[in-house]
Amino acid sequence: MESTQEINFLSILLPLLLLVFVIVIGVILLNQHFQKNLYRQSLEREELRNKHQKELLQSNIEVQEAERKRIAKDLHDELGATLSIAKMHLMRLEQMHPNLESKGLSIGNVRNIIESSIGSVRQISHHLMPTQLETFGLIRALESMIDQINDSKQLTIEFATPNEATELSWEKELGLYRIFMELIQNTLKHSKAGKVNINYREEGGDIIANYEDDGVGLPEHTVYGLGLKSMEARVKAFGGSFELIKSDGFSARLRVPIKDE
Repeated sequence: MESTQEINFLSILLPLLLLVFVIVIGVILLNQHFQKNLYRQSLEREELRNKHQKELLQSNIEVQEAERKRIAKDLHDELGATLSIAKMHLMRLEQMHPNLESKGLSIGNVRNIIESSIGSVRQISHHLMPTQLETFGLIRALESMIDQINDSKQLTIEFATPNEATELSWEKELGLYRIFMELIQNTLKHSKAGKVNINYREEGGDIIANYEDDGVGLPEHTVYGLGLKSMEARVKAFGGSFELIKSDGFSARLRVPIKDE
């Protein structure tokens, strides 16, 4: 009798245990599925956040460049033209009244000041929107700018590039031009360097650029200034990376994808 009761008890217990086991397995699988969904949603939110930040960066840069272009055009077309007209009138006045100089009116000095102002306006306009970059492309524009710096004898820059560089979008060429200008300005102002090496190459679908000078380098605990933050923001907006490298001088490395994302 007891054996029969035990058999009946086991026949009830085993299905219950099996049911509990199935429920436990189901709960574990549901929990894993839930965790996977949470992780996937977290990745999607992070991707959207990064995409949004990238779009904001790109939008800010585009607004800045549009404003630079407008200011450069106004300086060249309006202020530059006005100064040129003033210079013409002064030259005409000198021709008509050559004896004014003897009466204490130094028209020649005024003309020299206007000529200097015209040169300054052209230089500022060029820095705001480099015409050589638009006409000849990034590499030629950089080579021209580097030649001017080398001619000044303030700094010697060696610029290594591939024989044939891939043409980039206008936004990337302008962004890279601004970055190189900022790096060189940083060297001229702070590094006390005599020589700069710039290596520009293409590798695995990316532009890789290494910049290094032989100056005093950055302090150990360097806080990113506006110039460094601007360079980093530009590179990130292109989906690339920017890093400062510890060395005896000032060194930086940047990577930018050739194709637009």
